[in-house]
Amino acid sequence: MKEDIIKKRTQETAKKLFSAGIKQDPPYLLWKEFDRELANDFSLFITGNLYSRTVLSLQERQMVACAVLAATRSADELRLHVNAALNVGCDPRKLAEVFFQCATYCGMPTVNIALEIYREVLKERGEWPLNKD
Repeated sequence: MKEDIIKKRTQETAKKLFSAGIKQDPPYLLWKEFDRELANDFSLFITGNLYSRTVLSLQERQMVACAVLAATRSADELRLHVNAALNVGCDPRKLAEVFFQCATYCGMPTVNIALEIYREVLKERGEWPLNKD
């Protein structure tokens, strides 16, 4: 029974995060090509157990994910999670601020890479420029 609950939470959370925006295959599809069972275990843990916890909201989790992915210059994952952050209602200005915050610890090249990726995602979603006044 518990496994069914986790599977349901995994599907619900994944839908919230990844159902709209840019068209990019989630890493799960790559994992599955190598080991279907392990891919399912990863997915259930990451999306069904970790991301569905309520200690942090999905918005907060996505802000943290985006900060870490920017800091590690993980471009493809950052693109995916910037999109997910917007899907779950992260404030676009706050997300930009997260990337600027990386300057202190990671340097301006990291900020520039993150902002370029962020701008690409916003363009793909038809949400660029941010100031449409």
